[in-house]
Amino acid sequence: MTGLVVCMVVLALASAYGVLHQRRSGRVRVRGRDGGKRLGAAELGEDIGERATLVQFSSAFCAPCWATRRVLDEVAGMVPGVSHVEIDAEDHLDLVRDLGILKTPTVLVLDAEGKIVRRATGQPRKADVIAALGEAV
Repeated sequence: MTGLVVCMVVLALASAYGVLHQRRSGRVRVRGRDGGKRLGAAELGEDIGERATLVQFSSAFCAPCWATRRVLDEVAGMVPGVSHVEIDAEDHLDLVRDLGILKTPTVLVLDAEGKIVRRATGQPRKADVIAALGEAV
């Protein structure tokens, strides 16, 4: 009987963790440690957008990164003055460590001066990215 109770508790905890993880993945939010950090052409390897920049950290074998690339390209094409920059996390480990990137895909929304205003870990939805751009512009 004790084994059954332990098994049920473990299943309940694992389910709660899975639901929490699913709800947080891809959500565009403000992270306190990003306050004041700025990225420019030197760090990104490209010029930032006139109004905003969507910076995507990806890795070679990341399936959600492909879908995220498609979403960000589409949003950048829809909104004038917004550019999309994709960075290979494996090739830029110093920048990844400095920004606290823990998984791919991670998307940073930068304003016109390169200041980080929003962050999404996981695959974001198009509507969330567009809403985040409203604060960057």
